[in-house]
Amino acid sequence: MLRTWLFFMSALAWSRDAEARAIGGSPTVEFGNSTILPCKLPQLQNTENLEQISWQRKTKGKPQTDNFLTIKSTGVHFVNGNDQRFEFIGRFADLNGSLQLFNVNLDDEGSYTCIFSVFPTGSIKAEITLKVIVLPSISVRDDKPTLGDKDVPLATCEAAVAKPAPNVEWSTNTLKENVTQLTKLTPNPNGTFTRVTTLYGRPTKEIYGSSVECVVSSDALVEKIDFKIQVYFQPEEVRIEKTDENSFDCLTEANPQATFTWNRNGQPLPPSVSARGALLQFTSMTADLSGLYQCEATNEHGSKTNSLYVHVTAVGGNVCWILFGLLLSLTLIVAAYLCFKKSETLSRFPFFSQRREQQVPTHSLEGDSPEEQLPHTQDTSN
Repeated sequence: MLRTWLFFMSALAWSRDAEARAIGGSPTVEFGNSTILPCKLPQLQNTENLEQISWQRKTKGKPQTDNFLTIKSTGVHFVNGNDQRFEFIGRFADLNGSLQLFNVNLDDEGSYTCIFSVFPTGSIKAEITLKVIVLPSISVRDDKPTLGDKDVPLATCEAAVAKPAPNVEWSTNTLKENVTQLTKLTPNPNGTFTRVTTLYGRPTKEIYGSSVECVVSSDALVEKIDFKIQVYFQPEEVRIEKTDENSFDCLTEANPQATFTWNRNGQPLPPSVSARGALLQFTSMTADLSGLYQCEATNEHGSKTNSLYVHVTAVGGNVCWILFGLLLSLTLIVAAYLCFKKSETLSRFPFFSQRREQQVPTHSLEGDSPEEQLPHTQDTSN
């Protein structure tokens, strides 16, 4: 009896001393990823021999201690069903019983025990605690406040299905005195948490467009999301401005942005007048286009209108007369110039005109002149 007790105490001492030499760990892994469950003996004494390595687990999915895997020099054997997500990545001869676990889920979180069966020492154990984290699904929602004088929800930030429970808050910068926050944490059946934090304030033009930041933090992450506060209102005063000789632009302030519709006296636009959004353009300017043109700005919260009277004179006829007058003047100038050049030529060469006045002598075919008809006498005196 005494010998048996001494043997038991000796084996227990060996187990405790050897247990201190086994290497385990406490890995943390993100949901859906893979992780390593480390298990190794640095060395054995010359008198010791490793017979097998066994794995146990006690997890969320397996609340009772479950022997699920044994490793021998001859190979790996699954107990109570083959779980292909586990892969032996160690080496038996190197006293390395490490496993790799793929596609980790929340049910895998818990305690794993790696047991080295050593002869004649006994069992040498290493404890591995696996922690599974779930990164939150983060979203920021515009609560679409309309212009008003009462506090209403402005925007909501949500960090959903997270583990551990996340913290969600708004960083409001210069708006701290004008806004408040309300947060709510909800546990989910699968062990995750969802936190929703809503920003409240008075929807005025002063805070419209202000920059705020949703900050989500936990042991696993810190993430910041920028957001501009929106305040929604119908189109305000509509203005019509002339952009050039043939174009007019319709302007207003609205959120969401307004759409624009043009008409003439409540009727569709003439073919030679076109509208592209807020811009009204005249492709020609004729008197028949004169009239009252109306621009209507509209969004989902309301509409506003403004009118413009366009008066078009008969610009086309005046232009024709002006061109005709210019052409006639040009013709007269050319004619006068040609007459001037002609008279100048005649004055420089006068014999051209003199020759016109001279008479060329001619022989009369009807008889001689009186002088030629006198009798011809001959001198006979000595």
